Order: sequence, then structure tokens, then C-alpha cells
Amino acid sequence: MRLALYCPDIPQNAGTIIRLGACMGVPVDVIEPCGFTFSDSSLRRAGMDYLARAAIRRHDDFTAFERFRGGNGGRLIALTTAGETRPDRFAFRPDDTLILGRESAGLPDEVHALADARLRLPMVAGARSLNVAVAAAMVLHEALRQTRLLPEDPSS
Repeated sequence: MRLALYCPDIPQNAGTIIRLGACMGVPVDVIEPCGFTFSDSSLRRAGMDYLARAAIRRHDDFTAFERFRGGNGGRLIALTTAGETRPDRFAFRPDDTLILGRESAGLPDEVHALADARLRLPMVAGARSLNVAVAAAMVLHEALRQTRLLPEDPSS
């Protein structure tokens, strides 16, 4: 299981998602260009000390990401407001990559076309979208639960 951020715009969201990956034991791919530099203090503040613990792989562009992903196999699962399937009604696999779009524009058409599935979180009528980091956490938890890859609770 992997998380991929497509050209993220907001460093706080990227930092939160990287922290999510570190806490859940999931590598994070960051597809450039980002709307900020990786030395941004907002990214470091949101990621806290987890940035050092995270497995982050940066890619120069989507083509480089696809070359990397092609060598690792697995499906590309888009999290999008244009999705057709709810995450709780989708059968995740351990080698899936969950890709999240830009906060300002979502995923471009070419990424939608390459995705093996497009998932959409159900929301109440009139709600347009969730924060990208919140959506990532909700879908990642369901994917890890289904694939039995949730980290063990050290207190149990």
C-alpha cells in the first residue's frame, strides 16, 4: 500500500499526509511540481518529527512516478470527487497506490484515465469535498483494514 500526492499545493496538507504515512507504515510518493518547497516551515510544522520517520519518495513529474510504479506493479486508485465507487464497497489489495490530487484542481484527466478505479467518499447533499488529508486518512484506514495491514496497537 502506498499514498501518492499529485502536485500538492498546500504544505500543511502534504505534511499531514506524510505524517499519516509514517504513523501507518505506508510510503508516500510526492509527484512534483509542488506548490511549495520541501524546506517550507509549514510542511515541517505539520509533519513534525515524523518527516524523518516517513518513507518519502519524490518524483520529478507524473511520467517519472509512472515509471517507478510500473516497476512495482499494483493498481492506481484515484481518490476523487468524480469517483464512482465508495471506498467501503471497493476491494483493496495490499499493493494498491492511493493517489490524491491537487487541492486547487484535483487530478488531471490523464491521471483519471490511467486509474484502475476512482473512489469517492459519500457526503451529505450539498457538500463538495473534504480536506485532502482527511480524505486520505479515511480511505487509507479502510484500505489497511481490508488488507489486514493496519499496524498493531502496542498497548494491546
